[in-house]
Amino acid sequence: MSQHSASNPYAPGQPGATDLSQPLYGAGIGDAVKRFFKKYATFSGRASRSEYWWWTLVNAVVLTVLGIWTITAAVGSVNTVTGELEGTSFLFPYALIGLWGLATLVPGIALTVRRLHDGGFTGWLFLLALVPGLGGLALLVLALMPSKPEGARYDAGAPQYGAYPQA
Repeated sequence: MSQHSASNPYAPGQPGATDLSQPLYGAGIGDAVKRFFKKYATFSGRASRSEYWWWTLVNAVVLTVLGIWTITAAVGSVNTVTGELEGTSFLFPYALIGLWGLATLVPGIALTVRRLHDGGFTGWLFLLALVPGLGGLALLVLALMPSKPEGARYDAGAPQYGAYPQA
């Protein structure tokens, strides 16, 4: 087999590719969202940059829309004369933000861990998020890193340890 005919794992994803055990390089927005929910609590394996960043964009848009709705409803609930809160119309969108956060918390952590794996890093680096300020920045930089072939060691079924050296 020639070098040019070998399959490129970093080539854009094929339409209809459904193998969830491998990262989908070149994923579109729809594929990224589907894979996010199908791999709800899968911490092993890898996630391509496109999978990760498309989902991050969708999540940001949803949270922005819900946030604007909540602020608009809260402002509409304030009495213009007294400045007191009179209505509770902001509670529904506020509750939706909470439900969205709960529904996407575990898969969001799992996606970030898989993204770290694809960059060749251990998923335990996600604990950097617990460091105020700089931890989130460090995770952002790690999520921006390109894919590395060494990340394949985190795939399901990959050997966890090398061969035992003979004496």
